[in-house]
Formats: sequence, structure tokens, C-alpha cells
Amino acid sequence: MIGTIVNTCTIIVGGIIGAVLHRGVKEKYQKVLYTGLGLASLGIGFNAVISHFGQSQYPVLFIISLATGGVAGTALDIDGRFNRLMSKLKKHKDTDETETSRLAEGLSTAILLYCIGPLSMLGPIVSALKGDHTLLFTNATLDFVSSMVFASTYGIGMILAAPVLFLWQGMFYLIATISSTAISDGLMAELLIVGGLMIVGSGLGLLNIKDCKTLNLLPALLVPVIWYLLVAVFA
Repeated sequence: MIGTIVNTCTIIVGGIIGAVLHRGVKEKYQKVLYTGLGLASLGIGFNAVISHFGQSQYPVLFIISLATGGVAGTALDIDGRFNRLMSKLKKHKDTDETETSRLAEGLSTAILLYCIGPLSMLGPIVSALKGDHTLLFTNATLDFVSSMVFASTYGIGMILAAPVLFLWQGMFYLIATISSTAISDGLMAELLIVGGLMIVGSGLGLLNIKDCKTLNLLPALLVPVIWYLLVAVFA
């Protein structure tokens, strides 16, 4: 777990540094950061989809995942609950609905970028099976820079993404430790395709093109897992 611990700590440290810089960042520079983060999200998201689409064993599964997961997330009002939680966390500060929405949007984007990526998902598996932490250390370096940018834009609240990353990578590490065959290449490809499209949605939101409410799409990541479990049971 050393690689995951290092990765988590880099997000916290980078977030603190970025939050300090936040005080001196003017609005015009913040807008540039929003644009940069949005474009980066589009690039990372499209890359994840294109790189793994050819590995998909069920080409329409990602469509079913997004549709089913989106309906479930909307019914649960994940996005609304998250925004209300952010409002409570910032109730002692002078803030408005737009700023709260920005924080929620930034945190959801950061969580997706940190968690839904080849390094973050494959890293803990390789670490558990081979004891090689190279992928996670590489990911930690990237997340350190990203966390500074996010926190300089959205504030100290961005460090809340760190425990989410720890639990996410810890899940893959635990599963890989228990069973080396539990996570197939096919399932990994499906998760990366769905997650990549969700990152694209976050990028569109950051660029003020379309509010895709990506938090409501989070249940979509469970659909490929459930599908592969059913295939394994009934195949």
C-alpha cells in the first residue's frame, strides 16, 4: 500500500500549497486555469476512451452503463446532495451558490481525474501482484501538480479528494490481493471507457459548454462490474 499512501499524501500536500497560492490568484488567471483544466479533462478523457475502446468485448456496454447509471444517479440526486454538502461545509464563509457549485464541480472533476485513469487503476493492481510501485509513484507526481492547480483555483476543499483516492486505490489493491483473476482486462477496459467519458463531461462543464452533472453518472461505473459478475456466474 506504500504507493497508494504516497499518492494520497501528494494530493494533500499539493492541495495545501495550491490553497496558499489561491489567495494571490486574480480572477483573470482563475479563468485561464478553468480553461486549462477543462481542456486537460477533455484530452485525458478522450485518450482513455480511444485507447481502450478496441479492447471492449461488449461495444454497447458503455452506453448501457451511462444510461442506467445516469438514471440511478439522478434518482438518488447525487449531484444535488453533494452540492448541499458543500454548502454546509462552507457555511461559515461568505459564499454564494455559484461559488459552491464551482467547488462541487471542481472536486468531482478532481476525483474523476485522480481515480479514473490507467495509472490510478492499474497501479494498485501491479503493486499488489508484483510489488512494483512505479506506476503509483508516477501517478503521484502527476497528481501533485494537478492538486496544486485545482486547489489554487477552487481552494483548500480540494484535499477532500485525497481520502476518496485512498479508498479507490485501496479497493483495487485489496481485490488484486484476494484474487489475481478478479479484475480482467475486459472489465478494466470498460471502466476506463465509461470513466473517460465522464471526465469529458467534467471538462465540458469546466469550459461552460454543458453541465453534464457528472456526479449523477457515478453509478455508471458499477454497471460493468455487475455485468462481468453476472457473466462469470451464468457463463
